[in-house]
Order: sequence, then C-alpha cells, then structure tokens
Amino acid sequence: MSAPSAPTRKPTWLKAKIPGGADYAALRDNVREHKLHTVCESASCPNLGECWSAGTATVMILGNTCTRGCRFCDVPKGKPDGLDGEEPERVAESVRLMGLKYVVITSVARDDLADQGADVWHETILRTRLENPGTRVEVLIPDMQGHTDLIDHILDAKPDVLNHNFETVQRLQKQVRGRGNIRDTSAVLRRAKERGFITKTSLMVGVGETREEMEDIIRHIAELKVDILTIGQYLSPGGPAHLPVTRFVPPEEFDALRDYALSQGIRVCQSGPLVRSSYKADEAAAVLFTDS
Repeated sequence: MSAPSAPTRKPTWLKAKIPGGADYAALRDNVREHKLHTVCESASCPNLGECWSAGTATVMILGNTCTRGCRFCDVPKGKPDGLDGEEPERVAESVRLMGLKYVVITSVARDDLADQGADVWHETILRTRLENPGTRVEVLIPDMQGHTDLIDHILDAKPDVLNHNFETVQRLQKQVRGRGNIRDTSAVLRRAKERGFITKTSLMVGVGETREEMEDIIRHIAELKVDILTIGQYLSPGGPAHLPVTRFVPPEEFDALRDYALSQGIRVCQSGPLVRSSYKADEAAAVLFTDS
C-alpha cells in the first residue's frame, strides 16, 4: 500500500497569531540581549506570537545544536559547541528580568556529554529558583538514555513539573524520533512519578498514526500515572530531512482524544491543532498545584 499523499494547504483552524505589540517586543529584546536560545524560535513554534505577546517563553539550554536526528524538529542538528559555564546564571537572571511567574526550560539532546547535560540542568534549576523564589519551574528534559542516576540528578534540583515527550505512537517512534524510544521515555516519566513529581508528556498527530494507535499510547501514558498530556497537530518545518504531514486533523478529533485521555485517568489534557508541549503550560499545571 502506498503512503498517503501530503496535504498541500493548511486549513483555517491552523492560523496562528502574528507577532506584535509592546510585550512581544520587550521579550524579544530580552532574549537577544541575554543571548538566550528559545525553543519558540529554534523549533519554529506557531504559537510564538501569542506566547511572546503574553510575556511568556520557553528557554532552551545546552546550546542550539542537537545530537539527535528527530525528523519532526527544526532545531539545528550536528556536533554541538562546548558548554557555556555562565548559562545557568544568565537563564536565572533573564527569568527575573522578564518577571515570569511560570517558566519552561528545555534543552537540546547532548549525547556527546558523559552526563548528557544533567549537571547544567541541575545548576540551571537551582539558580533559577534562587533568583526567582516565587516562580514555578517546569522542565522539558531529554531522555538521558533512560539512566536513572542522571534523571535523579535533575530531579534533585526540585522542578515543579517534569516533562518529557513520547511525541508519537509505538509503531512510528524510530521513524519520527530516531534514537528516541518508548523505553527511555517511560523510564523518565516513571522515575519522576516514583519520586512524587507532577509529570507531563506530549503527542503529535498527522505523522501517519491511526486512532487505535493513539488510544494505545494514551493508555500507556495513563498507566505511567502521567498528570498532564498535550496533543497537537504536527506541522512540518519543510525540507527533505523533515517528515511530511500526512493529515490535518480537525478540531473535533482533538476533542475526542482529550475526552478519551481524561476517561483513562489523565488529570489534565490540552488537545487542539495548535497545542504544543509548552503551550499555556501555567494553565495546564495550575489545577494540579491547587489540588496539591
């Protein structure tokens, strides 16, 4: 059976807000001044305009070059530069200057490092907390190749939310994520839950999955006791290295997936065409902080 042809035009429900306004400009200038990498820019997020206009951003540490070859992501890939010893302090200071009450910190994968960046992660969380005692810190970390000691080192810095993404269904893991896999991702989320942390993960649709496969991976996520699930439409960055979009999923299917996730015991599910892992992260976690 031949592969489905890629759709050629985006539907109306995928229109995103155009960047603009004083808050957008202020945050953009802060990112430039402090030499921060944001996943908003590096991954060509469609919500950049909306989030930056609202004064929020997702900061990316450990450089801007990833050692993984994931075919859905627009972050540059290759051999990274050395570590920047001033990065943890610079991130903490920028969070303070932006006045953020909720910050998401993520990173590229650094398989070139013996600790895969765990020390930088640990120090960045600690510094951010020290300089911003009233700020909630969500971390979206790499899989650390499933090494529990590295996961624990990050968790020892006590983030408020531990996020790591499955991205897609079991059958498509290698095609979409390359080196990433169900085993290592499950290990990260399982360990964080064992230690009592709020956990979060994300899935994409439109890369060739079936509804049955989506329900299978949602059940697996529920079995891991993950608290927050986000589901969004895959949008190809373009170019031969990236996966094509196989289908634009209509809003009503996102609603159905959200209802299914909640029926399986997942406490919070944000599901919609433009939803991304860090989209309105403060709103997703707010009810859990209230419950606790």
